[in-house]
Amino acid sequence: MKILDLRTYTIQAGRIGEYVQFYKGEGLPVQSRHLGEPVGYFVTEVGTLNQAVHMWGYASMAEREEKRGNLEKDPDWIAYRKKSTSLGLIVSQENKLLKATAVPTFLNNQ
Repeated sequence: MKILDLRTYTIQAGRIGEYVQFYKGEGLPVQSRHLGEPVGYFVTEVGTLNQAVHMWGYASMAEREEKRGNLEKDPDWIAYRKKSTSLGLIVSQENKLLKATAVPTFLNNQ
């Protein structure tokens, strides 16, 4: 894995459990069809609360663009995003694309 897509979603206070269940049931299955399994999926316990953090790994930016492009065209994903918006769970989203370095990491050994 050369590219790590780190996505942080801030969720309405008190609704993180609802978001996780909704995402697990309706969002994750669609994403997994296109992106594979996430590297990690977490919620915050300390610091800024009410956040869900997803991590997705790609061999290259080209692979990421291809997979995410296919996801964005999937009718199931379009329906999920529309429903997600109507539920009003997500306050904000932040994405970071991280490039691997020569420094050994846990993920390099996967």
